[in-house]
Amino acid sequence: MDQVVKVGLIGLGTVGTGVVKILQNNADIIARRVGRNVVLDKIADLDITTDRGVSVPSEMLTTQVNDILDNPEIDIVVELIGGHEPAKRFILQALSRQKGVVTANKALLADHGEEIFEAAFKTQADLGFEASVGGGIPIIRSLTEGLAGNRLTSIMGIMNGTSNYILTRMTQEGRDFSDILEEASREGYAEADPSLDVEGIDAAHKLVIMVNLAYGTPLPMSAVYTEGIANISTIDMTFARELGFTIKLLGIAKCQDQVIEARVHPTLVPSESPMAQVHGVYNAIHLVGDAVGDIVLYGQGAGSLPTASAVVGDIIDLARNRIQKSFARVPATSFQWGSRQPLAIKPMADIESRYYLRCMVKDEPSALSTISGILGKHGISISSVLQKERKQGQPVPLVIVTHRSIERGIQSALHDMNALPIISEPTVFIRMEDIQ
Repeated sequence: MDQVVKVGLIGLGTVGTGVVKILQNNADIIARRVGRNVVLDKIADLDITTDRGVSVPSEMLTTQVNDILDNPEIDIVVELIGGHEPAKRFILQALSRQKGVVTANKALLADHGEEIFEAAFKTQADLGFEASVGGGIPIIRSLTEGLAGNRLTSIMGIMNGTSNYILTRMTQEGRDFSDILEEASREGYAEADPSLDVEGIDAAHKLVIMVNLAYGTPLPMSAVYTEGIANISTIDMTFARELGFTIKLLGIAKCQDQVIEARVHPTLVPSESPMAQVHGVYNAIHLVGDAVGDIVLYGQGAGSLPTASAVVGDIIDLARNRIQKSFARVPATSFQWGSRQPLAIKPMADIESRYYLRCMVKDEPSALSTISGILGKHGISISSVLQKERKQGQPVPLVIVTHRSIERGIQSALHDMNALPIISEPTVFIRMEDIQ
């Protein structure tokens, strides 16, 4: 193995450090899989003095990204700095020089993926982004290769470890969101600014990428209904448990009759379902294909080594391609560039779901019949009711689970219900999925 495949790494943060460790510790098995030694030639980072817990020669480190981009001997560029700029500029420059590119940058791909995918197509350069969705879970390769012969009818799952960690602890400990979030930040499970995670934006980024690959259509972030977990309360978790459900933050995409629906929001799932058993920082993605049926991919959705594992997997794939002089064998977008087509996006008002409603009602015997009348007026039928014992003079929770209904009808009914004098505060509603 005299010849080598050379890699340049941009960004020596948490994931970058993991990549270095794997390339060093598993160099022998990587070489046996590729057929050549895969070596880290240069690492670019603004800070090359802080000890990251890995040992590399000082001459390998640089603060100048052009030491990688302008080096004709570097075959593969790994971008791990995140954000939009200068990451996009670095990726486009590397592709223009026909270097293979590996990135974990989900926000960039969700917001500017079309520009990057087009650049990869025009230059016939390889682009790998397995680590952008699901950490160590091989979901990208499953969509582009393993399940490529299927028409996928749905994609749904837990796509953000931080939110799942918070909801898990709220469920198990009966404590409020704000308390758990504060602890999660101290323990390193949540960022100093956790808004991308707890507001559902991170999961939406990942859903955009998966929809693009699964259905061969560009999907703008603005088309994804996104709702976070900050308003989930322990009282609703308690009622959900009594009803046999668990609250999870799900990303959901469905395709029917060439129409796409894409949404991220808290969801009640059956407590006996595999999805309800996904705890802590773990992710799980449930796919349904017309040929394969149901598949669930489960694993660590973040972290240094799990995410680095996906990055190195892409490096190996790109290295094999370069040796065989076979570039873009699998299109970055899964579908051939000229075969992709925009599909209609279903408005959120038109989606169908079951719904959990919690009304805080005043102590009046006609409350249930009044609310039932409003729901009936909007074409919503009731599946079950849970009502706690009344306390004289105090509002009491009335929990209603509906049959499948149209979102537009639910929203109209909520508007009418919340105007009732017997309703003491806005009604809480959470969508439900009978995922198995």
